[in-house]
Formats: sequence, C-alpha cells, structure tokens
Amino acid sequence: MKKTVTTLADGRELIYYDSADDIVRDAVDTRPLDAVSASDGDSEIRHDALLGDSVAIASHRQGRTYHPPADECPLCPSREGRLSEIPDTGYDVAVFENRFPSLAGDSGRCEVVCFTSDHDVSFAGLTDEQAALVLEAWTDRTADLAELPQVTQVFCFENRGAEIGVTLGHPHGQIYGYPFVTPRTEQMLRSMEAHRAATGRNLFDDVVARELADGDRVVLESEHWVAFVPYAAHWPYEVHLHPRRRVPDLRELDEGARTEFPQVYLELLRRFDRIFGPGEPPTPYISAWHQAPFRVPGREEFGLHLELFTIRRTTGKLKFLAGSESGMGAFINDVPPEAAAQRLREVASE
Repeated sequence: MKKTVTTLADGRELIYYDSADDIVRDAVDTRPLDAVSASDGDSEIRHDALLGDSVAIASHRQGRTYHPPADECPLCPSREGRLSEIPDTGYDVAVFENRFPSLAGDSGRCEVVCFTSDHDVSFAGLTDEQAALVLEAWTDRTADLAELPQVTQVFCFENRGAEIGVTLGHPHGQIYGYPFVTPRTEQMLRSMEAHRAATGRNLFDDVVARELADGDRVVLESEHWVAFVPYAAHWPYEVHLHPRRRVPDLRELDEGARTEFPQVYLELLRRFDRIFGPGEPPTPYISAWHQAPFRVPGREEFGLHLELFTIRRTTGKLKFLAGSESGMGAFINDVPPEAAAQRLREVASE
C-alpha cells in the first residue's frame, strides 16, 4: 500500500491509498474555495443531564450536498473539466476531511472514505484486493486519529441506501473521531466489567463461544472469523462479525485475519443483497466497526467486531423506530434471530 497525504483548496486533508507503489498523486485542487477557518464546521458538544450522554449540535450540516445528479457527484474523480473533492482523475481509495462535519476542531473529527472511483459499484461489488485496501485505510486512519488528543474513540462505518438516509450515491463510508466514549460503547464496557466481576472471564469471548456452541445463529465461519446473528438481535437481519482472536481495535488484527477479511466480508454483503429474493432493490444497511476507546481502563478486554444490519424487515417494508424504540430505547424485533440466520445461510454465494 502507498499512502499520499495532500490538502484540498480550503486546507482540508486528503489522503490517497493506492495498491501500487509507483503511483504519483500530485493533482492540485483548483476550486475557488475559501480556506477553512477555526470556526468553519465547528460543532458544539452538549451533555444531557438526564441520560448522561453527549449530543453534537452541528447546524452547518443543513447546507450539505443532497442527492446531486451522478454527473455532479463530489466523490467521483475530477475529469473533463468537472472538479470534485478528489482532484485526481482516478483513485483506488481516498479519504478526506468532511466538508460538512458533525465533529470538528476540539470536538473531534469527521472523514469521508471513498471506497472506489467507480460511481456505479457497491462495496459488495469490490474485488478482494480492493476490499483489502479499504481495510488498510480504516486501520491507518484509526492509528492516525488515535494520536489526536481530542479523539477518544474511532468509528468506521458505512451507510448504504436512501432508506438509511444516504445523500450521496457514490460508494463511500465515514470515520468519526469522537471526543467522548459513545453511549453504546459505554454500555458494552459496563457489561464487560460486570461479566468479568461475576465470572472471571471475558464477555466477548464468552458471547462468541456461546454462539459457536449453539450453532443455530451462526451464518458463516472461517479460520480467522465467525459471523452470527446475535441471540437478542435488535434489527430484522443483523450479523456480528468477530475475529476469532480477540483484539481491541483494527490495528491489532494479525496477518491471517487481514488476509481472510475480504472474502468473509464480501460474502456477507452479497448475502444481504439476496435476503429478499431476485428482482428486489439492493438491501439498505449500516455496517459499523466497534473498536475500543483510547485511554480508558481495561481497553484490552474489549472485543473488536463489525455489526451489519438492515432496517428492511421484509419485501417492501421497513423496520421503523417508533414509540417503544425511539421513546424508550426498548427494541421489538419481528424476525426471530434463528430465522434470520437460516435465511442468511440459504442465500450463500454459489
């Protein structure tokens, strides 16, 4: 992998990740953009006294790019006189600071990850080599953001599909560097600590061992990874992907897990697109890496894993977060996890 760091016309950082070592990235962003100032993109972090969590207030995001036509996509390469966020005429993987960040400055950092320069492909359509390069980019960004004093936790994720709220059709994801530990991770840490106190064992190890022993909810296994629908799945179709050797974050994955990841992950994504049968539109999903926060006690006990889920519960119907979920945070799932796992086994790639 070759990494090239440069800047856009307004001073935001742009990073190219290339498979070939001889690629030269010297294209200049010639757009007439004003330099980013200390106040541009600032978000305010407010503490909720009742729930104890934090909320980012980022009103400037109201003006972000919204469903542009394909020939005006800001994530495509700059070609034929059309200038975009990527000044080169092509790229393998590109990462840049978000122009409309939810978190910025002392409040953290937001980045956009462009998986490929091909506007019309999805992550599931990438080659093993391309997916491996994306994994390298996620890992490298985690390592770099870990060095920023204002970043406490790194979250790499992909929103896919208009139903999820995606406003740009180009295959891309995002990376958030939070200045706090997120509520979901806080819950995992509390459960981890309580389990250790009660049993003397690691919670993540025991969850994976339970699923492997039961077997009903296992979707696929490989030498270095295991994917299963969790016992208490919140979403209609939800898969958790764990490395068999527990590690706290992407930086700690061994070479075997890195080598095998593309085959396993691409297979999962392709199965998701088959859940609802032929002729159905691509399945909307959220794919989310859960990594240990930095500089917290016991972070080595945390288990890195990826959670992949869709809000579509059946053909033409979505799972809405209505009264119980949105009002009280109590989920109700219409699809039994065992049935979801069975379906995901049935639609394996040939």
